[in-house]
Amino acid sequence: MIAMIPRLINVQGAFGIAASLALLGLLLIQKSETRHWRKQSQGFETLHRAEQQAHAQTVANYRVAAETARRADAANRDRVLGAQQDINERTIDAYEARLGDARAVANRVRGEAGATASHSGSGRAAPVSAAGPAARAADGPAAQDGLSLAERLIATEQAIQLDELIKWVRAQAAVDNEGGDGSISKGRNR
Repeated sequence: MIAMIPRLINVQGAFGIAASLALLGLLLIQKSETRHWRKQSQGFETLHRAEQQAHAQTVANYRVAAETARRADAANRDRVLGAQQDINERTIDAYEARLGDARAVANRVRGEAGATASHSGSGRAAPVSAAGPAARAADGPAAQDGLSLAERLIATEQAIQLDELIKWVRAQAAVDNEGGDGSISKGRNR
C-alpha cells in the first residue's frame, strides 16, 4: 500500500502536500509566537499596573507630606506669633512701668522744688526764686543744659521709649522663625 502512494500523488498533489506542510509549519510558528507575545504582553501589563500603583503611591505620599508641612507651618506660625505676642506684652509692661517710675521721680522733683521755694519765702530771710541753687541741685545735670522739668521729663520718656524699642527689636529678631522646637535662637544679641 505504501508503494501505491507515489502513484496516487501526482505533481499537483505533491505541491498540495508541500503547501499543507508549509502552512502547518507556519501555523506552529504562529502559535509559538502568539504564546511568546502573550507572555510579553502580560509582563508589560504587570509592569504597567505596578507603575500605576507606584505613581498613585507617590502622589499619596506627596499629599501626606504636603499636609504634614502645612500643619508644621501652621504650628510654627502659631508658635512664632505667640512668642511675638509675649514679647509685645513684656515690652509694653516694662515701658509703662519705666514711664510710671520716671513720672513719679519727676513729680517728686517738682514737689521738692516747690517745697524748697515755699519754705524759703516764709521767714525773715529774703525770698529765693525757684530757679535758685536748691532747685538746680534737685534737677541735676539736665538743668545745666537749660531744660525745664517738663522738657527733661519729655526727654526721659523719649529715651525710655527708644530703649524699649531697641529691646523689642532685638527680642523680635531673636525669635526663631524657622525652627519648630519653640525656642528662641541663642546666637543673636539681645
